[in-house]
Amino acid sequence: MSEQSRKAPVSLQRYAWLSIAAAVSTILLKGWAWQLTGSVGLLSDAIESFVNLAGALMALWMLALAEAPADDKHPHGHGKAEYFSSAFEGFLILVAAVSIAYAALGRLFDPQPLESVSVGLVVSLTASLINLAVARVLMAVGRQHNSISLEADAHHLMSDVWTSVGVILGVGLVWLTGWLWLDAVLALAVAINILWTGWQLVRRSADGLLDAALPAEQVRAIESLLAGYRERGLAFHALRTRQSGARAFITLHVLVPGEWTVQRGHDLAEEIEAGIRAVVPRSHVLTHLEPIEDAGSLADLDLDRR
Repeated sequence: MSEQSRKAPVSLQRYAWLSIAAAVSTILLKGWAWQLTGSVGLLSDAIESFVNLAGALMALWMLALAEAPADDKHPHGHGKAEYFSSAFEGFLILVAAVSIAYAALGRLFDPQPLESVSVGLVVSLTASLINLAVARVLMAVGRQHNSISLEADAHHLMSDVWTSVGVILGVGLVWLTGWLWLDAVLALAVAINILWTGWQLVRRSADGLLDAALPAEQVRAIESLLAGYRERGLAFHALRTRQSGARAFITLHVLVPGEWTVQRGHDLAEEIEAGIRAVVPRSHVLTHLEPIEDAGSLADLDLDRR
């Protein structure tokens, strides 16, 4: 068993608190930048930071729930709670996109001059650097511990960073050229970008709630492990995988010679399960032994067996 799979799960709630702190900081900074300049582009950037805060609060709640141990009512644990967090954040992003687009359209038909642009851009840039630093931390930890909540937060923060870069450049161009309409057009572009990010989060959350299979590279790793046993005359079928938050669930049927003793078959199953847990950390593996000579062993491939 790998070192990672032997370790007790690490609480990730402190990273959600980091995200909350970053969201509050950027709301204050970007709100200040908007007040200084009157730019609807910077306003759209500030609105997205409110979404960051709501998403971070939801992530904290769902991470706490996901880390709760399995119980009689939830024997497979509470890992799927993380998908509610990412779906909620995706929904908030979609709402933010509509709000930004509404504000931008109003400003497009009624352009307003910008004020104190240089100071406002410096303040907005500072907020973006905070988001960049926190996003890198959340992405690294989310991938290390397979936390979709932290990854969703990180992706959203990185989207916020690129959005801010675009807004800063656009507001700078408005300042230099005097093209006031560019501010509103830029805000609309921000809304479209946010809309895409929200859709991606909602889609990935739906995959998790619908028990989508593990990523292709992990399935290939399992198949590669099983290939070595197939060379020894064994067979496998009905391999099914699913992700539940940070934990993976894997089931498969192991076909062995019918003359084997129960002990020998059990020992092989334990060896295979340990090998799978080594290539897919934090996975729960369940095997089912069948005699390879029995034609009935091939009659149970379908999920709805009759």
